[in-house]
Amino acid sequence: MDVTLEFVTIDNFEVLMDMDLPPGQAQFLASNAYSIAQAHYYADWRPRAIYCDGSPVGFALYDVKGNDEPGHYAIYRLMVDYPRQNQGIGRRAMELLLSEIRGCKDARRITICYKPDNATARGFYASLGFIETDIDELGEMVAEILL
Repeated sequence: MDVTLEFVTIDNFEVLMDMDLPPGQAQFLASNAYSIAQAHYYADWRPRAIYCDGSPVGFALYDVKGNDEPGHYAIYRLMVDYPRQNQGIGRRAMELLLSEIRGCKDARRITICYKPDNATARGFYASLGFIETDIDELGEMVAEILL
């Protein structure tokens, strides 16, 4: 299984926008279509297509200046298309995303937010080294990795 992160382009954005999550997960994450639109208008946001064996299977999005703080990289989205979940793709994609961010010379801190009642997200991000720090103004858990 070869998982890669690719740029969102005219050739893949429609398939990314059409990816869905089941109702039990959709409540926790904005749609890819909404996220791709946001990335178009926020210059510091970096959308990535997640590919597995050459085909698009998910989406990720991060901000290179979280809260307008230099060195703070904020991951806003990570999703794997429902039929491709539970195959290790999300874990590998997140490892690649963290590596990409760590490769940025100014990176000092990586954060991610999730709903406090999303036990799957909590365990997943903890297993990647994120430490919970606070609840933000939107009521989401903030977890971070300090570099």
